[in-house]
Amino acid sequence: MEASRRRTQHGANGKDSEQGEQPAQWGRAWEVDWFSLASVIGLLCFAPFIVFYFVMACDQYQCSVSQPLLELFRGETTLLSIWARAPSFTWSAAKIYAAWVGFQVFLYMCVPDVTHKFIPGYVGGVQDGARTPAGLINKYEINGLQCWLITHALWYANAQHFHWFSPTIIFDNWIPLMWCTNILGYAVSSFAFAKAYLFPTNSEDCKFTGNIFYNYMMGIEFNPRVGKWFDFKLFFNGRPGIVAWTLINLSYMAKQQELYGHVTNSMILVNVLQAIYVLDFFWNEAWYLKTIDICHDHFGWYLGWGDCVWLPYLYTLQGLYLVYHPVQLSNAHALAVLLLGLVGYYIFRSTNHQKDLFRRTEGSCSIWGRKPAHIDCSYRSADGGVHHSKLMTSGFWGVARHLNYTGDLMGSLAYCAACGFGHVLPYFYIIYMTILLVHRCVRDEHRCGSKYGKDWKRYTDAVPYRLIPGVF
Repeated sequence: MEASRRRTQHGANGKDSEQGEQPAQWGRAWEVDWFSLASVIGLLCFAPFIVFYFVMACDQYQCSVSQPLLELFRGETTLLSIWARAPSFTWSAAKIYAAWVGFQVFLYMCVPDVTHKFIPGYVGGVQDGARTPAGLINKYEINGLQCWLITHALWYANAQHFHWFSPTIIFDNWIPLMWCTNILGYAVSSFAFAKAYLFPTNSEDCKFTGNIFYNYMMGIEFNPRVGKWFDFKLFFNGRPGIVAWTLINLSYMAKQQELYGHVTNSMILVNVLQAIYVLDFFWNEAWYLKTIDICHDHFGWYLGWGDCVWLPYLYTLQGLYLVYHPVQLSNAHALAVLLLGLVGYYIFRSTNHQKDLFRRTEGSCSIWGRKPAHIDCSYRSADGGVHHSKLMTSGFWGVARHLNYTGDLMGSLAYCAACGFGHVLPYFYIIYMTILLVHRCVRDEHRCGSKYGKDWKRYTDAVPYRLIPGVF
């Protein structure tokens, strides 16, 4: 866990005037190995079909993951017949989605944050991001919590008073909306790809690997922007997918009420636990500027399409499943799920809070009642500047190097367990999150090893486990 300080001036010979050794250089790799390339092409080809498959399985097979495959194997159906039964693109869905994205752009660009002025402890308004590999520090307008509050207040007002549209509107147009999200996801990814070649926001933060597939998926530009404030990475990471997450769940809840005349405790649990996660994201949006998505990922299809399509469709599978299978949990089961989710959230949030506190105070703070231990390290950015950081080895960060991911996985398991054990489909999320976060551990540590060099080795010797103390 790191806390960065101001850069140190270096001499004309390129070496730091305060230390003799060359620090490791920071940034994404320039070359692509065959395994990474194969993975990229595989995801580009199959990820859209994975999304379609899960949504189709619920629409046509009552959320059975195996039944479509069995029918195909037996010759009882064909791919063309499955495709023909799926709802197609509709202009009404296109209008709904265009209005949704346009409204979120309006809130993001035209409504400066005021909530930080009257909500104690909330950090909003104009904030500095982390230093980029080229040595730049971008400014961001943090207003995600305000956007979420306005959006949900309007949703509630419509449901209770105005009745402009049905609260089930999202579920009722779910597959037609999927085609719309794909159009936007591919459009924004392709625009960002072309923009990096033609008019990059900052050419020094662009990285061309020489492989068109890798460049398209993982991105070339670090922080593509249109104008001064429209930042692609912040907008598409936080809106429209994450703001929509809780609205999608509310639409599922409304559909369950419409179909069965009541809402199950499992649906309430999924809504509450996932809403806690979403609200935590927006409450800590300024902190999010220092995370791997903003600090280290370039903007390409991985983020552009992923935030438009993968996130809203696969992160909400539990609620979708519960529309088709209204599970009523026993009190003991519901309590166990709630405790698992809350304990996971506590570990996730407390671990990240310790990192943020350590970073903000440059180590001059108290963690678990004592001054935190740390390892001093340095790195070099692309502009030649030498910078210094501290890697904390106390608190949760002394237990494991990524215990925040452990808490995140506990919460993810709680969402799935709320659906009972009748089908595999709701458990896709924990399987995916495990793969994602383990891969992120490896990717983050490879980056940190390149960034900090021998100092990172000292850190891993001090904190030997990644996720589970004594195991991994």
